[in-house]
Amino acid sequence: MKLRSGGRTMAAINNIIHISQAARGKHPGRLLIPARLTEARTAKKMTQSQLAAQIEVSRQSVSTYELGTKNPDPEVMVRIARVLQQPMTYFTREEIPSFGNRSTVFFRKTGADTKKRNQACAVHADWLVSAAATLANYAHLPQVDLPSFEPSGVGVCYTDDEIEESAESVRKHFNLNHGPISNVVRLLEAKGVIVCRQKMEGENVGAFSFWSGDRPFIYLASDRKSAARARFDAAHELGHLCLHRWIGEDEVDDADRLKEIEQEADRFAGAFLLPRKSFPNEVFSSRAEGFIELKSRWKVSIQAMAYRCKDLGVFDDRQITNIYKQISYKKWRTTEPLDGENGLPFEEPVVLRKLTDLLLDSGKVSAADVALEIGPSPDILSQILGTDRLRMGVESRADAPDLSLK
Repeated sequence: MKLRSGGRTMAAINNIIHISQAARGKHPGRLLIPARLTEARTAKKMTQSQLAAQIEVSRQSVSTYELGTKNPDPEVMVRIARVLQQPMTYFTREEIPSFGNRSTVFFRKTGADTKKRNQACAVHADWLVSAAATLANYAHLPQVDLPSFEPSGVGVCYTDDEIEESAESVRKHFNLNHGPISNVVRLLEAKGVIVCRQKMEGENVGAFSFWSGDRPFIYLASDRKSAARARFDAAHELGHLCLHRWIGEDEVDDADRLKEIEQEADRFAGAFLLPRKSFPNEVFSSRAEGFIELKSRWKVSIQAMAYRCKDLGVFDDRQITNIYKQISYKKWRTTEPLDGENGLPFEEPVVLRKLTDLLLDSGKVSAADVALEIGPSPDILSQILGTDRLRMGVESRADAPDLSLK
């Protein structure tokens, strides 16, 4: 990755900011960009009523703030920033950097119980895009090199053979042989996919993916206990990026159609990680213990390998049922051999972290300025970028006394 010369000038971050000063610029006196308040509240999965109770105003007041018909008083604005845990500057920024319009985001679930979670994830997706787009102002990102597919028939679904062939085409496009892939996340990053691993407290988020303009993104949860399952998540999202770029929100909102889409991505992940031309030749036993060594080699969960054997007809239905009974008896449903801290290592993304280091080490811009341009709190940026350097830079700026000559 090469550092790009130049880059637009950014205002330095103020650690103690007066509300009236925050609004100066194109819109003198304006204290709040309504969309930023909605985003920050949505990311916290809070309703307007819940936010209103914590900042000690009416629910109607919060509604007027988000509609842009009324600005909060300075002391209320301070409470908003504190409750939503965002810097004051976040609420006064007009634009969030991006590569273009965001495509459909592929979440695994729908329904009223997950609507808030999905909306919060969408905000985190925008923050991830903002981080990558800001860094792209100063450094070259890896070139995007992903093939794309569409079903060949008159319907909207792929056949099983089409998915198998697509996975084989992707492996060939990536110049892979028929053996195990050493590191899926690094491979995706090398092909231009921006990957981050971030923990969302209290949420059951495995992964999701989307496009921003012509740039693909994959978001992985950091609370997975199994590196093999996290690796399958990454391959599953690659399936969405290659197979489903043309799918719209209306299809994802249909629970039955979403189920089909997710099954297609699962089949792609299995075919991509465990090729039909090689993996079956290494399966010699239908005993659950026989898959442990295979898991060490292929870095795929025992349950996923058993399902792949079902897809490929390696075992009959009775044998597959018996394998799953063994898995249940051994209590491997949630934690298998080679999971956990002493198991297979997690594949961590590195591109955003290395770009951040490259930029800050160049001295062309400060950590505080980069944090200001990306937008959300330094704590969130630390997770998105995989480094504490922006947060530490902002904190060190806050600790520095303001000294000047008379």
